[in-house]
Amino acid sequence: MDLRRLSETYMISAQLAPGDMAGLAAEGVQLVICNRPDAENPSDLQASAMQQAADTAGIGFVYNPVNGAAMTMDNVEEQAAALDAADGPVAAYCGSGMRSAVMWAFAQAGRIDTDTIIAAGDAAGVSLSGMRAQIDAMAARGD
Repeated sequence: MDLRRLSETYMISAQLAPGDMAGLAAEGVQLVICNRPDAENPSDLQASAMQQAADTAGIGFVYNPVNGAAMTMDNVEEQAAALDAADGPVAAYCGSGMRSAVMWAFAQAGRIDTDTIIAAGDAAGVSLSGMRAQIDAMAARGD
């Protein structure tokens, strides 16, 4: 498990496994968000298996599958709602962590300035600088 922190309460990771849930709970994670569509995974890593493991570990689980080529506002709004409702640290995952980083960036657009969002990505080893125009556009939607 390779958690990379984008904020005090949001971490990203590449694909997690059911066995990671107990470790996440021990680290204080309250919610796991799966941004990886089930079609990309074998059955033992699909959302139902991951949710069962999260339930067993006593942490929340949200399935918000993101197709990078067809990301929607519904995806962004669901991610933002999950973050707003979380009672503590959140770990989000996908294939590499990038989609989960983008979902965070879009969900935070307008709440956090774009430079801070991009700097958080850089610090976590995820380049969001190519998304500046999209982050700014998302921020403008909230005005």
